[in-house]
Amino acid sequence: MRAIKVLERVLATIPIMFGVAIVVFVFMRLTPGDPVDIMMGDTPGISEAEMEAVRREFNLDKPIPVQLYLFLLGAIRGDLGNSITKRVPVSSLITEHLPATIELAMGALFFALVVAIPIGIISAVKQYSLIDRISMAGAFTGSSMPPFWLGLVLILLFSVRFGVLPVQGRIDSQIGLSLTKVTGFYVLDSIITRNWAALKSALLHLVLPSITLGAATAAIVARVLRSSMLEVLRQDYIMLARAKGQIEFLVVMKHALRNALIPTVTVVGLQVGWLLGGNMIVETVFAWPGLGRLVVKAIFNRDFPLVQGSVMVYAFTYVMANLIVDILYTYLNPRITF
Repeated sequence: MRAIKVLERVLATIPIMFGVAIVVFVFMRLTPGDPVDIMMGDTPGISEAEMEAVRREFNLDKPIPVQLYLFLLGAIRGDLGNSITKRVPVSSLITEHLPATIELAMGALFFALVVAIPIGIISAVKQYSLIDRISMAGAFTGSSMPPFWLGLVLILLFSVRFGVLPVQGRIDSQIGLSLTKVTGFYVLDSIITRNWAALKSALLHLVLPSITLGAATAAIVARVLRSSMLEVLRQDYIMLARAKGQIEFLVVMKHALRNALIPTVTVVGLQVGWLLGGNMIVETVFAWPGLGRLVVKAIFNRDFPLVQGSVMVYAFTYVMANLIVDILYTYLNPRITF
């Protein structure tokens, strides 16, 4: 029964993604600027006939409804078209850059959870203590700092001033040449091929972008977990567990934390979607060769097919993150069904 429900939710993503695709298609066509003019305007000796040939190649000479129909028809077949500026299939560009974005998002999520969960638990158990006040002040500060500002500060501090962490990219160029690409995830590929020099370089390059991207998420998760823990710790079954003589550590970790994680998982699921889809600024600051940085360039170049395909990937990511959250609900509390 649960498998059928999951399948129904997956199928429900199809109209959502097509709705998102139509909205993006319309708004991209409303933005000023001709992609062919932007791409070939600086090319010396280019003729108007050659520019018209490029427009025909990408169906830009057809009416807008016809362009939309051709785009949706290709999306149904799994063909997202070719990039106007790079002249290669959009799907291959997404496949090439998506692993970098996922790796950065997972690094940011790991940092956020490692920092936020202990802070949220300790702040709730030690409510109104000095630790609680300092932790919540830090969480408020973390959620208030713009990522681009935090990234620049970290670069100036740890790269320029102390020189302990790299500034940009995913791996040192010389070490990267020796790394055998298996999955596209440099950390995982380094472990699979036992290239420890590449692993060290990939992890060092991942530190600053992960902290920059995960700081706001850590602050949000810590505050939500603290609030949930405070509510759960006042429940009767927590008082009963203490009255039975259970040690405080088990009361907090076994009884309180699991129930407090239900609203926290909701926030984490939404944040996962944001980490994957909202990292364009961080990828630009650190010259991270991910999908977000690719989309920023595509927007400036009016590369319609590339933007449309990438946004569909982002939409699918958000929907799948919410589906995983719903599945985790049933594990944390079997009384919840979806």
